[in-house]
Amino acid sequence: MNRKSSVALLTAVLLACQSMAMAGSGPIELKWSELSFHIQSHDIELVLPDGTSLNGEVEAVREDALVLNVKSTSAAVAHPKGNAVIPRDSVRMLSVKESRGKWGRKIGVALGSITGATLGGYVAATNANSSAAELTTFLVITGAGTLTGYFLGKSADRRVKHIRVVP
Repeated sequence: MNRKSSVALLTAVLLACQSMAMAGSGPIELKWSELSFHIQSHDIELVLPDGTSLNGEVEAVREDALVLNVKSTSAAVAHPKGNAVIPRDSVRMLSVKESRGKWGRKIGVALGSITGATLGGYVAATNANSSAAELTTFLVITGAGTLTGYFLGKSADRRVKHIRVVP
């Protein structure tokens, strides 16, 4: 197998894995009494019946309302930042943002550093005219690989869970 077909095969496999990972299941259906366990102290996104989008941390789930520390809102006049009490009838669907640890960032940084160092060494050795240019090229590409790996790993660590509140 030549180099071009190897790269094409690797790209196809990575795209297929990404597609499978992004294809999520439907929302979880929970009763109001079960909601507290799943969202307490988590960052959530909530769309109210009037179309306002709220992002914030859940402070409490009461019998009749949801107490939310609003960090961002799409309607600052009607729903300002800060603590807000959202009536139970207004909460139908929400998204919970969770982090699954740091393994993605650790692996991403390691793979990004190795890839950046390999690519940086190759580019510096074949294209630079002086040792200062070689070193600069190597360090810039290695740093870019490391940062890219970190942010890709960080996105792999995040998960969004959709919850539908049922009566």
